[in-house]
Amino acid sequence: MMKFRSVKFNMVFCVLLIMAVLPAMTVKGPAREPGASSVKPVEYNRDRLVMMAVEGEIAAPGFTESPYVIDPQGKIHVVPGTGSITYNFRTGDSAVNIAGEHVEPAVSLYNLGTKGERSSEESRALNTLACIGNRVRILSGEAKGAEGWVIGKHGGLEHVMVDFPDAQVFDKLAIGDDMQIRAYGLGMEFINVKDIKIFSAGPGLVDALTRAGMGVTKEGKLRIPVTHIVPAKILGSGLGSDQVYRGDYDIQLFDKTTVNKYNLDTLRFGDIVAIIDADHSYGRIFLTGAVSVGVISHSASDIAGHGPGMTSLFTSPSGNIEPVIDAGANLGKLLNIR
Repeated sequence: MMKFRSVKFNMVFCVLLIMAVLPAMTVKGPAREPGASSVKPVEYNRDRLVMMAVEGEIAAPGFTESPYVIDPQGKIHVVPGTGSITYNFRTGDSAVNIAGEHVEPAVSLYNLGTKGERSSEESRALNTLACIGNRVRILSGEAKGAEGWVIGKHGGLEHVMVDFPDAQVFDKLAIGDDMQIRAYGLGMEFINVKDIKIFSAGPGLVDALTRAGMGVTKEGKLRIPVTHIVPAKILGSGLGSDQVYRGDYDIQLFDKTTVNKYNLDTLRFGDIVAIIDADHSYGRIFLTGAVSVGVISHSASDIAGHGPGMTSLFTSPSGNIEPVIDAGANLGKLLNIR
């Protein structure tokens, strides 16, 4: 009888012990900052935004008279560059480990306009109005009817880059195929968070970032998931522009100490990144405490002052943006492209 009671007591004790420790044994997800989930969705003027059609055609690749690119150490490179259909470097692929020069991922669009000029008014309109996360539909060629997303913008050539979830689309594309973008997002303003300016973010991207954890903290900051933090001191080409609605801003990768410290050799096309001490309100300037956020839109470069290009999305001169590291903050995942 005593043995039976002892076994019964032990069983009850074990059950109580398991119930006591079970909460502490619960499997947890990735570590996050305290209160990372306690954010409110951003509110913005969605009902006032204008949705407008803009068109572009697939741009042919081009070279200057000399094919040579000279790096800061004096080494000469001859590699692919801008434009065209890039089959093997798309959203989510490395923007650094690539034998290329300002390579644009997936598909590059431009609009030669009525005068047949690369820097036409029509191309500037395409580059200004198109926003990251806008829908694109193919109008001509074998892939007619397929739909994808705007993933980046490149200055100078005024190219807009687009990608498609269906990889088979790329086998059907040809240079010169026409595409139409439902340009939507220019004029966006956040209502429930202060001191944030918005540039090339479409509602589709804002919705995707919100699902990924973007929102307004109880302290009134805009929390945004990003893959990397980048110090403004290594930003190059793009400085001096008086606006950031078109084009991009290059991250120089020539200082290996900084590259290693901030893990910048892992930058990918489509990464959402934060630039610390950079204000993009009316052009790009160094400003202590400011924070700007953008998306990686073209590849690294061997030319001094150049590197992976970032299309500006948000900025706060007062630093009212709180970037949170999240390896999943890439357009491939956010927009379900890859």
